[in-house]
Amino acid sequence: MFKFNARSFKTLAASLCAGAILAASASQAQAAETFRMSTLGPGSSPYMVMTHFANTINKELPEYSIIVNATGVAPKHALDTAKGRGEFFMMSPSIHNYMKTGGGMFGKIKDAPELAQNLRAVFMFPMGLYQGVTYAEDNIQSLMDIKGKRVFAGPPGGVARRTVETMIRAATGYEPGEDYTSVKLGHESASQAFQDHNIDVLFNATVAPSPVISQVALTNKVRFIGVDLDTFKSNPDLQKLLSTPGYSIKPLEPGVYGENQVNTEPVYTIGINIGIATNKDLDEETVYKMTKAYWDDLEAQKASTPWLRNLSLDGVFADMNMPMHPGAARYFREIGLEVPEVK
Repeated sequence: MFKFNARSFKTLAASLCAGAILAASASQAQAAETFRMSTLGPGSSPYMVMTHFANTINKELPEYSIIVNATGVAPKHALDTAKGRGEFFMMSPSIHNYMKTGGGMFGKIKDAPELAQNLRAVFMFPMGLYQGVTYAEDNIQSLMDIKGKRVFAGPPGGVARRTVETMIRAATGYEPGEDYTSVKLGHESASQAFQDHNIDVLFNATVAPSPVISQVALTNKVRFIGVDLDTFKSNPDLQKLLSTPGYSIKPLEPGVYGENQVNTEPVYTIGINIGIATNKDLDEETVYKMTKAYWDDLEAQKASTPWLRNLSLDGVFADMNMPMHPGAARYFREIGLEVPEVK
């Protein structure tokens, strides 16, 4: 028969205490409400910002857990969130415009305009520039030189591919599949293929300097190609493209990627603002707490994470063409910002 003594009692008490702590920890972990966040692939600025958002929330608000999904394309992410199959996604003003009107990639989805009414913005941020990079040794000095080359314009079905192919067509008259090969890969696979010299031109819509391109530029001479500024301003097709919500002309300055960037003049391309968005039915208090936790913590992190300096409260409404979620609007009004009314 087991006999209690002081030592055995202490052992049992310690075991029970440890068990209680583990049980409490497990209970807290189980109690954390889980959310899905869909974005573009690793190396893109949406991935960096949205992963940073998720990591901040997971750290600062243990009652919530955000899991990042970096597969698929943005139009599908928007549809999934509108249908309640996800909670957060990368919102592109151009994609949302197509969704609201039932045009573009949503042309065959009859209920797209109705589903668009289910979406709400959390905040906007700069996605960066459509940067077209080549190896200097390949002597591709302009878009006219891509004839017969392998070009990654963006993943199949995505707005990036549509944008870059339209830009190339307007500037050169070249058609994908006829004048050049428009490579069908995802962002991560395309980045690796470019590093392996299996792609001649890589277009990556991201902030400059991009970590992916910077890695290449460490050991290789690189050149960026774009559109002449006068052509941007005079070409009707490019002007139509620039009328897309969220788009503008932006320069990629020489020296951004260090000494191995051979450009000596600015390269003009398309810049774009995007954002984080959610479903209109997501709890107001939840979105408020997440928005507050992220922006209250952001400034302190900018010193150690330089790319975060691209994010500013000055740009949280830039090119926003979607109504703001009331939880996010509540935070921004609380800190003194005037939230625009978007229908």
